[in-house]
Amino acid sequence: MSMQRDFLLFVAVVTAVAMPAGAQTPATTGAGEKAGAASIPDFSAVWTHPAFPWYEPPVSGPGPVLNLSRWAEQRPSGPGGSAALPPSKVGISNYDQLVGDYNNPILQPWAAEVVKRNGEISLSGKTYPNPSNQCQPFPTPFIYKQSTVQIMQQPQKITMIYSGNNEVRRIRLDDKHPTPLKPSWYGDSVGHYEGDTLVVDTVGVKTDRKYPMIDLFGTPYTEKLHVVERYRLRPYEEVKDALDRNNKENWLFQGDGWMRSRGKYLQLHLTIEDEGVFTTPWTATITYAPGGDRVAEGVCAENRGEYYHGVNSKESDVPRADNPDF
Repeated sequence: MSMQRDFLLFVAVVTAVAMPAGAQTPATTGAGEKAGAASIPDFSAVWTHPAFPWYEPPVSGPGPVLNLSRWAEQRPSGPGGSAALPPSKVGISNYDQLVGDYNNPILQPWAAEVVKRNGEISLSGKTYPNPSNQCQPFPTPFIYKQSTVQIMQQPQKITMIYSGNNEVRRIRLDDKHPTPLKPSWYGDSVGHYEGDTLVVDTVGVKTDRKYPMIDLFGTPYTEKLHVVERYRLRPYEEVKDALDRNNKENWLFQGDGWMRSRGKYLQLHLTIEDEGVFTTPWTATITYAPGGDRVAEGVCAENRGEYYHGVNSKESDVPRADNPDF
């Protein structure tokens, strides 16, 4: 369990057959107007959100699946890649036990059973597979597990490079989803500006893949998944409430890096819908702080040598036998 947890944390730190486009139309500016160049903010930078899980629950209304297992206090990651606290019923999300709230009313019965089954596996002391611990591409919105992202902004496209395994999303501006639409790992993303907001509409995330899930609790998705992202640069006073909710819900494995930051924050407001999984659309936010000048290289690979500990590298404790059993 310790080895799997260490690896899962490392990946994040160092780091669909789609519905026809006509059935999932991207959001557009009120009367079809385009934002003037002078009003478009500069999102080009490295941004970080070192928290597990990653969603900041909304103040009210339908929100994401949260963890039923808690840690009683907020504590940064220790040498073993964990806060190493005993399970509790109060406090922040317990990263050592991922027990999704299968009673969340957003879940259809079959999806609730999937989340419940994964939680039972975690409570038994085992780790169930997900795209991160199995070195698979992270689908949108599981991609937010990669806590750092570099945004490169150009007139006709936005490129997002995520930490961990250097996964890349490409967003075409002022374009439409093609018909027919071929599903892909991260889905087809188109964007436009609404004043000071970058709006990104994503459909067509692959479902014929291993571990199709949108969060750490194994919440599934179908070909009907539709994600709308709204990015804005905001001062601390306007994101303080979201950061308070983040601090109360999520594990800040690097400590409270947001309070060490000054200047603008990048806030992402999400609306997620999937008629095959959810009973209703739901929302959440993710608030990023400035994250340095680059995304560090990181490679997800099956490797029992713990190379990510640098000069203190050692070999992971994996099952061994003195004699072959074949």
